[in-house]
Amino acid sequence: MSLLSRAECTALRGIAILGIMLHNYCHWLRLAVKENEYTFSAANNDRLLDVLAHPDWNLPVHLLSYFGHYGVPVFLFLSGFGLVMKYEKSLDSVKVGVGYHFLKLFRMMIVGYVLFIIVDFMTPGPHHYRLLDVVAQLLMFNNLLPQPDKIIWPGPFWFFGLMLQLYIVYQLLIYRRHWGFVVALVAVCWLVQLPFLDDVVTLNRLRYNCIGGMLPFGLGVLAGRYGAFQLKKWQWALSAVACGLLSVGLSLLSPHTWLWVPVAIIVAGIAFVKLTPEPVLGWLVWTGGVSAAMFVVHPALRKILIPISHRGDLYAGLLLYALAAFVVSWLLTKHCWPFAKSEKPKPNCQ
Repeated sequence: MSLLSRAECTALRGIAILGIMLHNYCHWLRLAVKENEYTFSAANNDRLLDVLAHPDWNLPVHLLSYFGHYGVPVFLFLSGFGLVMKYEKSLDSVKVGVGYHFLKLFRMMIVGYVLFIIVDFMTPGPHHYRLLDVVAQLLMFNNLLPQPDKIIWPGPFWFFGLMLQLYIVYQLLIYRRHWGFVVALVAVCWLVQLPFLDDVVTLNRLRYNCIGGMLPFGLGVLAGRYGAFQLKKWQWALSAVACGLLSVGLSLLSPHTWLWVPVAIIVAGIAFVKLTPEPVLGWLVWTGGVSAAMFVVHPALRKILIPISHRGDLYAGLLLYALAAFVVSWLLTKHCWPFAKSEKPKPNCQ
């Protein structure tokens, strides 16, 4: 028995991609409360408290803008969990090299990257591409360059470099090693960030890399190894409410507590899928099944459709963007080689 079944893993992936996709649209709107993703800003928190105290029709946009990016640590948790289930719990699996994971990521990335470049130059405000930036994106080391948020375009594609780094860390330092190695890595990466909580330039760069992602990834590894338990419905419900409130409280309290918000988000997400009724769970499983395609295609769709919201039809633009993301992701998953599933699903969570 494991903490999450394959269906629950896929549903949790569906929740994560919905958060990321909608966040990456909403936080580009001028009216939206901005997130604290790579750095901590008290001004962003003040704006969030203000819109919570005076809610209006734009409240969903504010909440998605501020909290939606936490879909990324959920993905990192599932990656750590899946690596354990694939390479440590499965008797017939063998560990494969980093090159395999690089090609797996590259096949997904290149489709979305080429599509975005075409869209970028056909729409107003194209990005200024430099040779080093393009090469760094193709080889997935642009996270390591100075000011990564200024050079990674489309912005969400920083995730590919982060995942490659975590695969390397898993192979070198975590695979079949004592749990103390995982705890030590999480502790070291947390301690490295502490001196730079007020240094936004350095902290921003650290959190674009595996130092910022080690906490949820390490939690996923530990959950994969030792999470063979199940709670009762009321316990999951209590966990969902408590961790939901804790996510908000930790986000607002201080930069130190903000670093630990991903833990509360992940536990709340697990509790949510445990409590979700079957029809809704089935839809989330379907969404999780197209999540890879949705991740790579949504930046291009956003650039095409967000002018609708900028012109004042906020929710019309958001609805059309979501509809386009679902349809295009379904078509890619059904017909495009990097995303189409050609093998029978395995019983573990990968």
